Amino acid sequence: MGAIVTLADSGRGSMTRSAGPSLPARQESLLALVQALGGTVGNLDFQKLLFLYCMEAEPAPYDFVPYKFGAFSFASYQDRRTLTARGLIGDDDRAWTLTAAGRPAGEHLLEEHDAISEFAGRHRRLRGDALVAESYRRHPYYATRREIAARLLAADPEALQRIASMRPQTGSRSLMTIGYEGRTLEGYLNAVLKAGGTILCDVRRNALSRKYGFSKKTLANACAGVGVRYEHLPDLGIASEQRRNLNTDADYAALFAQYTRDALPNQTPALEIVRDWVGQGERVVLTCFERSPDRCHRHCVADELGRRFGDRFAPEHL
Repeated sequence: MGAIVTLADSGRGSMTRSAGPSLPARQESLLALVQALGGTVGNLDFQKLLFLYCMEAEPAPYDFVPYKFGAFSFASYQDRRTLTARGLIGDDDRAWTLTAAGRPAGEHLLEEHDAISEFAGRHRRLRGDALVAESYRRHPYYATRREIAARLLAADPEALQRIASMRPQTGSRSLMTIGYEGRTLEGYLNAVLKAGGTILCDVRRNALSRKYGFSKKTLANACAGVGVRYEHLPDLGIASEQRRNLNTDADYAALFAQYTRDALPNQTPALEIVRDWVGQGERVVLTCFERSPDRCHRHCVADELGRRFGDRFAPEHL
């Protein structure tokens, strides 16, 4: 007899059922969508169908970026690894397939996700190039890094023009800053892309994070996928022990005054690297954790660049 478990709230209230794991709502949507599409669907088709579903859903379970293979959600693949480890999705690099344990869970979840059933019904026969082309027509921003768009939409010049118009335009700022606090990896990268950033410069002393996507290797790989160059300048960071017990504006002000006075004067080589990138025409985005630049030392780095190298380095805080 299967164990009794509670499925996460899917919009109709929590339900107790036999056969099925307790899952976060967004993982439920993955299982329900695979079930609605017949229990197995190729990787590219599933990612595009999940994308189209998320563009309709309120709230959307996943964010996406214009990846080198089109619209892509890093978080969906993180969740896929979790579902595979739990024995619900098969370990297959080519397709999303419900396992024997995943099928009953998918069936139960689909009963609670009417919107997914309706979406799958409308898109049941849309696959392959036709599916990719349709996703580009509906949401041209996410096709801005796909050369294949010119082939798929050769007979639709208006769609190609919409894609071209969505490509980031070079603005007046050569230096920007951004923090990842409170952002998904996809939302963070979209902010960098839409601002026209070409180099993401990590100014953390240790580029590690418990938040998915923001440790050095994962972030560098994600940047490469969207056409942004990742660089790490740890000498511009602040040691973690100096950041403890920061509770008030006065605490932050004291830390940043000390950092500007004692640390930055010794970091001429790192600062000149940023200067040279800008001189080569790059649009540099300094990054650290805190959402507000006033609570992050990256604003001190930006201010120092302005003092040393002129108004061209006056930053925009994303």
